[in-house]
Amino acid sequence: MRDLLRNLLVMLRASWRADRRRSLGALITTALVPLTRPLRAIGLGVLADGIIEQDMHTAVMGAVIVAALTGANRLLDWASVTVRMRLREHTILFVDEEVIELATRAPSLEHYERPEHQDQMELLRSDRHYLVNPFMPIAWSLAATVQVVATIVVFAALHPILAFLPLAGVPALILSMKGEERWHRTREESAQDTRLGIHLMELATLPEAGKEVRIFDLGDELTSRYRNIMRSVERRHAAVDVHQGIVLSLGWALFAAAFMAAVAFVVDQVLRGELSAGAVVLTLSLGAQINSQLAELADYAAWFSRTARAVGRYRWLMNYVAEQEHNLEALRARSAAPAPARLDHGIGFEDVSFAYPGTSTPVLSDVDLHLPAGSTVAIVGENGAGKTTLVKLLLRFYEPTGGRITVDGADLTSLDIEEWRQRTSGAFQDFARFQLLARHSVGVGSVPSLDDEAAVGSAIGRAAAGDLHRVLPLGLSTMLGREFADGVELSIGQWQKVAIARAMMRTGSLLLVLDEPTASLDAQTEHDLFDHFTGAARLAAQETGAITLLISHRFSTVRSADLVVVVADNRVAESGHHDALIDQDGLYAELYNLQAQSYR
Repeated sequence: MRDLLRNLLVMLRASWRADRRRSLGALITTALVPLTRPLRAIGLGVLADGIIEQDMHTAVMGAVIVAALTGANRLLDWASVTVRMRLREHTILFVDEEVIELATRAPSLEHYERPEHQDQMELLRSDRHYLVNPFMPIAWSLAATVQVVATIVVFAALHPILAFLPLAGVPALILSMKGEERWHRTREESAQDTRLGIHLMELATLPEAGKEVRIFDLGDELTSRYRNIMRSVERRHAAVDVHQGIVLSLGWALFAAAFMAAVAFVVDQVLRGELSAGAVVLTLSLGAQINSQLAELADYAAWFSRTARAVGRYRWLMNYVAEQEHNLEALRARSAAPAPARLDHGIGFEDVSFAYPGTSTPVLSDVDLHLPAGSTVAIVGENGAGKTTLVKLLLRFYEPTGGRITVDGADLTSLDIEEWRQRTSGAFQDFARFQLLARHSVGVGSVPSLDDEAAVGSAIGRAAAGDLHRVLPLGLSTMLGREFADGVELSIGQWQKVAIARAMMRTGSLLLVLDEPTASLDAQTEHDLFDHFTGAARLAAQETGAITLLISHRFSTVRSADLVVVVADNRVAESGHHDALIDQDGLYAELYNLQAQSYR
């Protein structure tokens, strides 16, 4: 109940902050629309009495009541729809902005990498349509309740016993709510399978996998896997629907029996002269309305429940971000130090260990390492050794679970995370493809210089990506990506050069990370680029003592690095200059010679 109330407050807050006037307007008009329906039944009863008694005045009064309430119903319904549509537009903008802001504000990558968190994010994305107007299920549920109460009042005025008729629909309403809970539980249990089905659909429809799908003739395999997974999901959902249909049929059968008994009672009262003939018309009209009213109330309650659950996932994201920020504040509270303007000594790992959240297996164990200020450091090792994890810790995507990382002797966790990241930059193997104007796709690497063509051009030069101009018909004003009109699609290697140029936008960085930044390029091009990066790194080192961190699976490209770090078995196995490591004839020499032989 506490979570439900909190979800309710978030729903009201989102609508109120998005558009206060229309939130009030939607509440008023939505509540008044259903109120006109039971009152119209009174007019029908008056009209029937006037016709039977041949009383023109009574009949006309009844007709006026019916006409007036019908007109009011249509007018209020139009006003309600108009207000709600505008409120929906404003609310979806507000909620989308908040979700984007929350998802990007989280300092960690945990919500992108942990399966259970990915399930929550996928459900949040798929339930987006419930978040576009969270105020309306509240308004409609309230309106349906008002309508039922008004019906009870009218029945009670006719005869006190008839006021109990709507209670016969309560079992069906309760069963409907229990069925809704079961449906949600089944949907959450199927979230991972649904996510896998979406992934299979993306493999078939997005361009990244197009070549492999065709060359390996995977069409039938993808179709078969998708069919089996989604049919399994559908069978679980269908079982819930069948169960719900059976129990609701029993519930509504109980109401139908009570309704027939109520009609028989009213007819008997009319025959006894206790009620007028119009009471029969009123009972038939209101009785039919009760059936639809309770069904609507059940639907609105289900809508409210689904919206509340979607809001609950929205709250999960809010709480997740707040918890991460709280943890960071707790770390900073131990000591406070500003991010340095330059590095004088360097970055140190002191007995650092790390295991990803939700797991107990260490990815790094007892790492002791010093990255000297102004140095170019190459990290090498086999896949899964922990190279990228070192980078994630340096960029504070995660915090160490043991030991500490220092920057010129200050604990990295004591530095403001946003200030620290302003002093870093990076290009990664799993780079993003920002389908924007070319200048913006590069320029977002330093938002203040987004439209500075000179700065963008300089970054492209530092990335040795000047050849990009040959494939950009409108120069930096060319739209990148085929998903948009006049967009130009780039090769993987060209996209990677854009990502490297983006990393070069930020000048004055203390740490530049190049994590397999040229994996899509040939060996010679990669070697030439690393020579270029090394030269640029030495210039940066003179200005700020910056450290350039290179990760590569090609050992021949890292020979010119000041320091080579070999990561194996989740720890630093060796470190030193290339020549010294070769002379040691250890793991680095073995891996280097094995790879060198493959190029002979």
